[in-house]
Amino acid sequence: MKQVMLEYWDAENNCVAKECPSAKEINKHLVLVEAEITKHYNVLAATQEYVTPEEVKKSYKGIKPEQKTFLQVFDQFMEHMADKVEVGDIKATRYNRFDILKGKCVSFLKLKLKKSDIEVSEAKLNFITEFQQYLRTVEKIGHNTAMKYAKDLKQVMEYAVTLEYVPSNKFTNFKCTYKRTKREFLESEELQAMYEKPMPVTRLEEVRDCYIFVCYTGYSYSDAEALGPDHIAVGIDGRKWIIRDRQKTDTTENIPLLPIPLEIIDKYRNHPYCKANRKLLPLNSNQRYNGYLKEVADICGIKKNLTSHTARHTFATTVLLTNDVPMETTMELLGHTDIRTTQIYGKIVQKKISKDMELLRAKMAQGGSQLQQISTSP
Repeated sequence: MKQVMLEYWDAENNCVAKECPSAKEINKHLVLVEAEITKHYNVLAATQEYVTPEEVKKSYKGIKPEQKTFLQVFDQFMEHMADKVEVGDIKATRYNRFDILKGKCVSFLKLKLKKSDIEVSEAKLNFITEFQQYLRTVEKIGHNTAMKYAKDLKQVMEYAVTLEYVPSNKFTNFKCTYKRTKREFLESEELQAMYEKPMPVTRLEEVRDCYIFVCYTGYSYSDAEALGPDHIAVGIDGRKWIIRDRQKTDTTENIPLLPIPLEIIDKYRNHPYCKANRKLLPLNSNQRYNGYLKEVADICGIKKNLTSHTARHTFATTVLLTNDVPMETTMELLGHTDIRTTQIYGKIVQKKISKDMELLRAKMAQGGSQLQQISTSP
């Protein structure tokens, strides 16, 4: 450390006055210090958008900035998400999804990296790449679901960038790709057969009715489970509608109730579970619901995998688009925010039309002579 009497300091030129015996030595030292500080500033400026004097000072003195670990940042992110749930900015289901993601990250760190945690700055492109591979190979998660988790993980790292724990999001270059999956749905004959089929026990009858309800309203399991009497209102046409917010997309939906779902609502109006919990439907837990649906499918002779998703697909295709409901209306009823999502169902309907036309061609080929007589008769 260099010192000088105040009377020798030249404030105008920021140097020691030449009258001081040590002026040459101290001023030379000041030039070196200034150059060193400039170097530290340039290093910081190359890695971050804004540099504070305090950061330059700490860098010059060799004081490293506080390093957050990956899981510390994740915990802080979860607190942020909890606050958003409390004020109604996001649904609790969204928070729960990130909580599940954190658990998978903990398992990944332990099993694959052999660590309990890492510094957040170490979480680079190879981290998310290997994490996605871990989900596919170790946890046996489907491609699209693994990609959704990876997309959420990118959001966590973006949060770290926002709080300036890291200069940039190294996960950005990971591209989330999705495979188009087969969207199974019930044909009108299968839907009618299920509706009319007697069930041997009450629990299966209730599950069948809930499934049929979704086939005629398009609700996801969580949305259908949340429905209560207060969601029933009289619509613009004087008929009963369901009016509420859809959980997944946070959009307001107005669903006019067709005769069959109205019948099901009335059937369970006085059901003990529905009365005690103010629910429209006696829905079980999602796991049991899907398990019982397999029994219902066997009883009805349906070979397709029945889930709340197939019911929703049935609403889009068999109930709406096959009956000439416009794409725009279908989009609104499904709660989609992008019509491109709805257009996928349009392609499914086109395939059905093509299949039906092939059957028609086959029938015409078998009875060709009779059809030919009809077409040529005066």
